[in-house]
Parts: sequence; structure tokens; C-alpha cells
Amino acid sequence: MPEITTLAERPEYQERMYEFADAWPAFMHNDPIGNAFMSQVPVHFPDQCVVATEHGDLVAHGRSVPFVFPDENRTELPAGGWDRVLHWGFQDLRNDRTPNVSSALEILIRPSHLGRGLSHAMLAAMRQAVKAKGHTALYAPVRPNGKTDAHQPMTEYVEQLRPDGLPQDPWLRVHVKAGATIVQVAPRSMVIAGSLDEWRSWTGLPFDTTGDVVVPKALVPVHVDVEHNHAVYVEPNVWVRHDL
Repeated sequence: MPEITTLAERPEYQERMYEFADAWPAFMHNDPIGNAFMSQVPVHFPDQCVVATEHGDLVAHGRSVPFVFPDENRTELPAGGWDRVLHWGFQDLRNDRTPNVSSALEILIRPSHLGRGLSHAMLAAMRQAVKAKGHTALYAPVRPNGKTDAHQPMTEYVEQLRPDGLPQDPWLRVHVKAGATIVQVAPRSMVIAGSLDEWRSWTGLPFDTTGDVVVPKALVPVHVDVEHNHAVYVEPNVWVRHDL
């Protein structure tokens, strides 16, 4: 098993955290909230980002962001999911608020190291890093990438269980096996909009007909409007909670 530490312990890996970012589909790199804030997460919160290394190579990394929850304005986990919690984290940083919980943002494993149980170890390390800061919970807007039917509602997908009672989805299963509770669907966790030419460059698809287009590795269809020359992807994720 690779060695797993926090990024604060291995700061030399901060500049290498994009080495295998192409594991994400190309369109996922065009979320404006993510592009504004994700690169700053390791800079400001290295003690709760985790890295896995093997023979000096970075083979997995994870990022999380601290935030305040609940408070008078945040009484429920946001429908805006990943985008919104990332914004909350940096809003609290700017306002010098003291966070009491964190949210996982990403656990990314080098494709060559998939299937080795590294996802469980990385999640355990992230839980420990957040707990060490005195936080009471680790939340996560999970992207259930086992979902292959773009037309199936996420609310229906999350209810699909294996015979042993665990979620059918691999990532949800990792979290539940680690003790997480599935809380609710975040219906607009990530919003990616672009011109039709941009979507063509991201996907290689023609995008020449108004209506819904199923894009490989997208969890729901992309909404296309040819007349107005844009397409919008609104991705649902699933909120889970780890009590620490």
C-alpha cells in the first residue's frame, strides 16, 4: 500500500496534484467555481489535503475544505452541493470564521492504481486529518460515477442496493462502508455552461440539435439550445455525512 500523508507533511507534492487530472472527463474542467477555488485548496488547507505516494510518485490525492455548519444562514446542506460548499469554505476563510466541519471535494486515484483498495485508505486518511482539526463531521457531495443511465433520476439511483444492503454505486459504497450516512441529493451540485463550439471541443459531439444530449461520463443529459448557442450541464451529486 502506498504511503499516505497530509499535504502539509509533504508540501513538495503540491505542484504535482494535476499530474493525472485527465482522469476526469474534459467537460468537468470547465466548472467556474472549481476553476476559481480548487487550486487554492491545497494552498490554504494543506493539513486536510491528503496524498498517496509510491516510490516517489504521486498515485492519489484528496482535497477537503473547512466551513461553518450549521449557522443562522446555513440550516441545511446546500442544493448547490459541490459548488456551494466550496464557495462557503472560502467565504468563511475571507471572513475569518472558525470552521467546525469540513467537506471532501475530491479523491482522485491514478488509473494505474484503481482496484487496490486505495479509495478506502484515502477516505480514512481524510477523515483522520479533519478529525485532527477538531471538526465534528466530514461531509461529501459524492459524484456517483457508477451511474450509467443519464436519464435515471439521481433520487432513484441512490436507492439501488446490492443484496448485502450496501449501495450499488461504488463511491457511495466506499463512504457507507466507512460509516457515512446518505443525507440527500444535491440537485445542482455543479453547473457547467458553454457555447456549442466549446461543448464540441470538450466532447467531440456535434451539438447541432436543440434538446437533451447524453455525453459520455455525464451523470445527466446536457441541455442544448441551438438558437441561443449554448448548452448547460447541471450535475446532481449526493450528500453524505461522516460523524467523527
